Amino acid sequence: MRGKYARIYENNGDVIIEGSNEEDFLNIWKDYFDLDNDYNEIRREISEVCPKLECALKSIDGIRILSQEPWEALCSFIISQNNNIPRIKGIVTRLCEEFGEKGEHGYSFPSAERIAHCTAEELAPLRAGFRASYISDAAKKISDGEVVLEDMYIMPVEECRAQLMKIKGVGPKVAECTLLYGLHRLDAFPIDVWMKKALSTLFSGIDSGNLGKYAGVAQQYIFHYSRLNPDFVK
Repeated sequence: MRGKYARIYENNGDVIIEGSNEEDFLNIWKDYFDLDNDYNEIRREISEVCPKLECALKSIDGIRILSQEPWEALCSFIISQNNNIPRIKGIVTRLCEEFGEKGEHGYSFPSAERIAHCTAEELAPLRAGFRASYISDAAKKISDGEVVLEDMYIMPVEECRAQLMKIKGVGPKVAECTLLYGLHRLDAFPIDVWMKKALSTLFSGIDSGNLGKYAGVAQQYIFHYSRLNPDFVK
């Protein structure tokens, strides 16, 4: 994360960030874990906007939206399309090993500029299949300034979606995931087959348009609650 490595784990209820210091915590990890946001207040606001979600909001504590790096998030979600977790991890690992910078604890995630100059033959070792051309197109559009991720922190979310979907292979889901997880746009609401099922069976009448400015946080509670619901997972 931002050129830094840390091992993060829980010990007797405390979260330990190993390999960090106070400066890195304040400048990197505090933001990464979104510790300045009061998630109890966010849940209260979601409940007021949509009382139907009260059961989901009470089903778990501790959900947070991480502030990941925009390019890394975009590239990772492009790779995730029609893919499974072991293959996603393998492609991302190979991407970093082939084109990232080697550090003490591993390889960094390569920049868009680095990938933009790669040929199809150079990307072949990733074994990413059809996604390789999507990765290449995303890197080129970002490197050339046609798509400026940093501007999307403050742009209207509709404009952000349109900008992201200029990239080959980026549809509504990848755009929403990039906005929520890579740009911390908490009003973004990724929808996949699982989420459509949850909204139609457990939370009929709810959609992203009536969940307010924390729709993306609400989505996480909907997802978690649905996975725990025995009637839903049959």
